[in-house]
Amino acid sequence: MSTLSRKVSCMSTHTELIKLLDIADAIPSAVMLRARSYELLRLRPGDSAVDVGCGAGRAVAELYDRKVAAVGVDVSEEMIAVAQQRWPDADFRIGNAYSLPLGDHEVTGYRADKVFHELNDAIRALAEANRVLAPGGRTVLIGQDWDTFVIDSEQPDLTRTIVHARAELTPNPRAARSYRNLLLGSGFREVEVEVHVGVFTDKTMLGMVTGIAEAVHAAGIITREQYDAWTAEQIRRAEQNRLFLALPLFVGSATRG
Repeated sequence: MSTLSRKVSCMSTHTELIKLLDIADAIPSAVMLRARSYELLRLRPGDSAVDVGCGAGRAVAELYDRKVAAVGVDVSEEMIAVAQQRWPDADFRIGNAYSLPLGDHEVTGYRADKVFHELNDAIRALAEANRVLAPGGRTVLIGQDWDTFVIDSEQPDLTRTIVHARAELTPNPRAARSYRNLLLGSGFREVEVEVHVGVFTDKTMLGMVTGIAEAVHAAGIITREQYDAWTAEQIRRAEQNRLFLALPLFVGSATRG
């Protein structure tokens, strides 16, 4: 593939990802979960916070609306560019969870939404959270456990194979179920965990469902015939208003000592 082709492919991939994120962010249960994460941060007007893995910046903008001085950090230059274009007055920076572009004890809130399953070293990331958080600051971690996707199908054995295989393609697929112990082990106090289950029954999340099978097929774990049959069933279910995806989302919150 030529350099130009790779650039076009990357732009297309990011465009599709942003579209999917926008759709997911607008789902009422997602709106409610973001609001709950802000409550758990216990931020007051004038406080400061970092949103790690901010993506296109929606949470940062919502925190700004709450009079919080929020900083959005993401590893993707493309995502940061989109966020800056959408909210030019907000503060967005390129960085990663292991090395945040912040000073010691600079913020009173640390938020990471669907980030820790992408990290190979969660303890190192929480050490960085400890560094940037002021004493008494709050952290909130949000994420799905990739082994606990519930998808209705006429092919339960294949579905089980697809879900678990997709989990193993993720750097840290079971990070969310470990939030409590990770936070306790990193010296946080007042550690609590909540579970919010999203239930999706229309076409909104069809792309996510078929994308799981696509990744597993691309990894050579299921055959083309299995992939075609399984995705055809999910597409048919969506068209007939019979799609069913239940997605438990874990929310870990804690206070820095």
